[in-house]
Amino acid sequence: MIALSNNYTSGSGSGASGNGNAFISRREMRANNVTGALPIVGPTTGVEHAGAHDFEHLILSLRELFAQDRQVASQPDATRCGICYLYFPVSELYYREEEFYVCQSCQHALGKQHLPMLRKQQKL
Repeated sequence: MIALSNNYTSGSGSGASGNGNAFISRREMRANNVTGALPIVGPTTGVEHAGAHDFEHLILSLRELFAQDRQVASQPDATRCGICYLYFPVSELYYREEEFYVCQSCQHALGKQHLPMLRKQQKL
C-alpha cells in the first residue's frame, strides 16, 4: 500500500529522511524558492546533463514562437491555422474544402489527404 503526502524530503532521492533532514512541505519549498520550482532531488555533482542545453534551447524557442504568435494575433486580419493553431495573416493561409484554414507548413504536411474537422472555420 502506498501513502501519498505533500511532504518533501530534501537530500536523498529515495524520499527517506534517514540522513537527519527534516520533512519540509512542498508549499514551503515553493514559497522559499524565487522561481517556484522545486530544487533538484538527488546527488548533484555540478556536471550538467547533455540534454539540459537542448531543453533550455527548446524553452527559449517556444517563448519566441508564442511571442510572435501573440504579435500576429493582435493584427485585425489574422486567424488561426486549423491544424497547428498558430495565428497567421489570412493572406498566408489556405482555406480547404473541409472548411478550415491551414498554414503553408500544415498544408504541405497534409497534401491532398482529406481531414474531417469537428469545428469548421468561417471563410473570411
